[in-house]
Amino acid sequence: MASRHSIERPTWRPKSKLSPEVQFHIRGVQFTLDVELAATKSAKLAKLLKEYPQNDLSHLLRDIPADPESFELVGRFCHGYDIKLSNENVVQVACIAHYLGMTENHCPNNLLNKALYFFEHQILPNWNNSIKALNSAEIVLEHAVKLGLVDACIESIVVKVQEDPRLLGEPIKNLSSDDDDSDERDNVYRPNTRRRLFDLEWKPEDLKALSLRFYEPAIHEMIQRKVPQEYVASSLCQYAKKWVFEKEEDGEKEIVESLERLLPHQKGIFPCKFLFEMLKSAVSLHASIHCKNGLEIRIGKQLDQANVKDLFIPSPGYTGDEQYDIESIRRILKNFYSNYTGPDASGFIKVAELVDNFLAEVASDRDLKMSTFLSLADMSIAVSEGTDRSSDGVYRAIDIYLDKHRHLTESEREKLCRVLDCNKMSVEAREHAAQNERLPLRVVVQILFIGQLQLRETITNEVQGSDDRLLKSEEDEEETRAEMEKMESKVLELERDCQLMREIQRGSCANVKRQKPSLWREMKRKLGCMTTMHDHNCHVKKKKVHPR
Repeated sequence: MASRHSIERPTWRPKSKLSPEVQFHIRGVQFTLDVELAATKSAKLAKLLKEYPQNDLSHLLRDIPADPESFELVGRFCHGYDIKLSNENVVQVACIAHYLGMTENHCPNNLLNKALYFFEHQILPNWNNSIKALNSAEIVLEHAVKLGLVDACIESIVVKVQEDPRLLGEPIKNLSSDDDDSDERDNVYRPNTRRRLFDLEWKPEDLKALSLRFYEPAIHEMIQRKVPQEYVASSLCQYAKKWVFEKEEDGEKEIVESLERLLPHQKGIFPCKFLFEMLKSAVSLHASIHCKNGLEIRIGKQLDQANVKDLFIPSPGYTGDEQYDIESIRRILKNFYSNYTGPDASGFIKVAELVDNFLAEVASDRDLKMSTFLSLADMSIAVSEGTDRSSDGVYRAIDIYLDKHRHLTESEREKLCRVLDCNKMSVEAREHAAQNERLPLRVVVQILFIGQLQLRETITNEVQGSDDRLLKSEEDEEETRAEMEKMESKVLELERDCQLMREIQRGSCANVKRQKPSLWREMKRKLGCMTTMHDHNCHVKKKKVHPR
């Protein structure tokens, strides 16, 4: 823009040679207005001209809330030109008009009334227009607040979100999900049918376009009015991504601290990864202790959803040997145990595995002090307490650390291995350790001794179990033999009764040999006792058993 900018005068009114001019300097740009024309529209200028008729008025108007573009529109209006108001300029124009007293009391159809009418009927009913107008109020904030334009925009935005929370964006489960299932994609926000009937290309403006001074009160008001948390969380994630994670400018510290105050405390409302990214940004930007503690508490509630990379929290004042903030991890673990409400121990097991894997990852760092490693190992043991997990994860980390730190003495190696519970190592881990030349000799001997004890115990248990099974088998055999003898006695008794009956009826049954087998014979056949009346030894089929 040119260093000198003059407002073109209307051709329908010739300028009087005696008509003075007033100059304005707006951010390095000079504007010249006809005093008489300006005074006709502005009550403030008319008053100043009466008080200072011969003086330069520019020094009295230095605090005018304007930028060159919006002031040019006001100048054109004073000179009789029609101006075009828009989403981006109506707030500034209204503030200048209010400052200059361009009201209906001073002149009919004045500029302030026109600007406020446009604001009420074109800005407030529309979501996108409200956001753009609110964002444009940054440069005239004090006057816009005094005039009530900022509060009106925020109220308009909040009311629309109450009616349709999807204006804030997709729920976080869709934003953070890696699932490409079609049902998930169908949940992505789309304008509703009525809106699309009027504008097929309509797309909601994102609140992340707002500066923090407007965004924070808008989100705070939504929280107060119980807008669903999953949609508020979605907006917060998008805002943090734009203004914190993707930027490296001063002022991010204030944004991180403000967003932390807005984050809901409900478990699972944010992905664990997002909370860790916020914490890492808070650490690197030296945010307040209150901010970092708030993030650690939220992470602690859902630590079982984290992965190993999340735990790589940079240490404040990193000097090469203190790469990770171990104390922060310790506080997060404490918060997890204090807040865990799971139905079983699955959450504890997940966190124990997480710490073991983290320990193995950092063990390869050649700059990692042994004291720091032992501190991490102690945490790994602590999170495993009360579970039946093995010590294989700790052993793996120790092996990696010894491999990367071969300068350690024998006593230092023994000190390092004190965190290893050999009794909880698996058979595979013990076999590996028995041949591991990096381990201290005393530890190898202890592992071999424990392995021998466990092997002896296993063999003893197997022998005892075998004796128990043999004793049970003998008891079953005795019961079977008793039942068989009892059955044989009954069969022989029935045989004798049958023989007696046949001898009595032998005279009248001469053709008995040609008759069909009797019912009794059929029954004996089914029982496996195929005897004749001359053979009284019934041989019941016995279950084959092993001799004692």
